[in-house]
Amino acid sequence: MNTSSTDAGAASSSHEARGSTRQILTYTYFTFIVYLSIGLPLAILPAYVHLRMGFSAALAGFVISVQYIATFLSRPWAGRISDTAGAKISVLWGMGICAASGALLTAAPLVHRAPWAAVTVLMMSRLLLGVGESLGSTGATLWGITAAGQEYTAKVISFNGVSTYGALALGAPLGVVMEQAWGLAPIGLLTVLVSVVSLALASSKRPVTVTPGEHLPFRDVLGRVTPHGMGLALGGVGYSVLATFVTLFYASRHWNGAALCLTAFGVAFVAVRLLFIRTISHYGGFRVGITSLIVESVGVLLLWRAVSPWMAAGGAALAGIGFSLVFPALGVEAVKRVPVRSRGTALGVYTGFADVSFFLVGPVAGWVIGGFGYASVFVFALGCVLAALGIVVVLAGTGRGDG
Repeated sequence: MNTSSTDAGAASSSHEARGSTRQILTYTYFTFIVYLSIGLPLAILPAYVHLRMGFSAALAGFVISVQYIATFLSRPWAGRISDTAGAKISVLWGMGICAASGALLTAAPLVHRAPWAAVTVLMMSRLLLGVGESLGSTGATLWGITAAGQEYTAKVISFNGVSTYGALALGAPLGVVMEQAWGLAPIGLLTVLVSVVSLALASSKRPVTVTPGEHLPFRDVLGRVTPHGMGLALGGVGYSVLATFVTLFYASRHWNGAALCLTAFGVAFVAVRLLFIRTISHYGGFRVGITSLIVESVGVLLLWRAVSPWMAAGGAALAGIGFSLVFPALGVEAVKRVPVRSRGTALGVYTGFADVSFFLVGPVAGWVIGGFGYASVFVFALGCVLAALGIVVVLAGTGRGDG
């Protein structure tokens, strides 16, 4: 065997190792920690603020929503930091800010005798958590893509999504158990602990080189990514509606098993992410996005027309299968629209559209339910998913994914 063949083989092996699932998970781990920090207090804060502290349900909801506002506003900034200072710096800041959020969460019960002071501390904790989410998840995604190689973009984004939903699925019930056993403060302490440990782990990892050169102005990045982000935001309405209103939908039909419906969605979502992520690099993001949105629309249609809890669970599973690859499929096409040195900003802007979707769906869908009943919320979701499908079809036809 000649030396050049040996060198080529070694280079190929090294390249494959950088793009291996094991290596990618060492970066998406930081996204997992961010969303574990989000998930831990997610299910308990509304009841804590409303029932224990005596504030209105509207204020309890705002305490949760304020995080999404902070996340949305800080996404572009987090992307710019990742592009200019480096993804590692973004992750380090994200872990540190998540730790500070946990410290405030720990402090809130200590001032419970002054309810307005306590709720102010909680809102400050949520605001910091929103900024930490932007920095940590955007930095982790770009760090993974840069370290693995651009051709592994879809794989990194996919496992980032698995880390996100897996952490939320673990964090929410764990937070409920901890709060019932020990109160709110230990949840904050756990957040501080995992964030500080992750900060140390991130510090020990090798940074990736920041691509030199002039970065696109933010308005140019926004203009190039917005169509893809709109597709993501509208395609995500099916998930947002299901997660927010399925319990009330089941109760209106006098059905049991709403949790099973959510489980069906989650299992299908994760299974497709793990088994079919390679289809994006093989068939292209737009083809996969179109197919995914068609499947999701069928699932939402079944939820609307469901006459039994099993039919609803089947619809939820189909919706999970469909929505699973929408984010990475459109995300791959979105980042192609900008130079490599501006892709952190592009990822931040693109992901921000999902934040807007999650924030707005609650009040809009609630208004729909108030006027037309619980089943109508799935008609609303179906219309949004079909609108997303139309956007992606147009993008595919006009070649807007070409770099």
